[in-house]
Amino acid sequence: MIPVALTIAGSDSGGGAGIQADLKTFTAFDVYGASVVTALTAQNTRGVRGIAAVEPAFVAAQLDAVLDDLDVGAAKTGMLLSAAVIDVVVDRLAARPPRHLIVDPVLVATSGAPLLEPAAIARLRERLVPLATLLTPNLREAEALTGRPVTGPADLRTAARALLDLGARAVLVKGGHLEGDALDLLDDGQNVRELSAPRIARPDVHGTGCTLSAAITAALARGLDLDAAVLAAKRYVTRAIESASPVGRGAPVLHHLPREDPLRRVP
Repeated sequence: MIPVALTIAGSDSGGGAGIQADLKTFTAFDVYGASVVTALTAQNTRGVRGIAAVEPAFVAAQLDAVLDDLDVGAAKTGMLLSAAVIDVVVDRLAARPPRHLIVDPVLVATSGAPLLEPAAIARLRERLVPLATLLTPNLREAEALTGRPVTGPADLRTAARALLDLGARAVLVKGGHLEGDALDLLDDGQNVRELSAPRIARPDVHGTGCTLSAAITAALARGLDLDAAVLAAKRYVTRAIESASPVGRGAPVLHHLPREDPLRRVP
């Protein structure tokens, strides 16, 4: 039976991030993708022009429809927009937890548009983070969740430990905006692993955070353990950045659909 992955996130009308990027990534990993839309954005490769909220009750209805029917092996959250939506998602997932939950704490779009109401940050920290198999903040998100600056490699370790203390089972702090090589740090409470890769010299690419968390979700749905899933996801995103294309007049977008199986190099 084909593995099933679920994305709970916002819609990107330009197709480069959000639900659209997640579903393309699931397809690349040969995983059946289901979706729960939390918000609609009017955006393109240049930025976000507008946001329309989805009623929390309808988010709940979507979740019930999916969970009543599909055996979700792994789920991820992205843009949730409001505290009310976070409450609905937490209540449904706590009652019927997927085997794995990846929480991508989306706060701000690449273009700078806010994607989570400020009042909802505390709710995300207190209610959603403790359900996470893996939390995947970038530097700005790690700072918002911990209340501490994250400006160098040593800060990645401190931030990861503070986020583990909030209840997440593991944390991947994404240090892509630090100087030098692209450095991420994975901490599962027992082992700490620095994941470094040469920086790809090209303009900022749209949708990398969504795509990385979706790739981890898909790899977990396919049965990989967490370390292997993160490594496979990072390789996939690196290749997607290398082959990114300028489809519009703004940021390049990732190439989500390589010809090869993204897991073929995993032992």
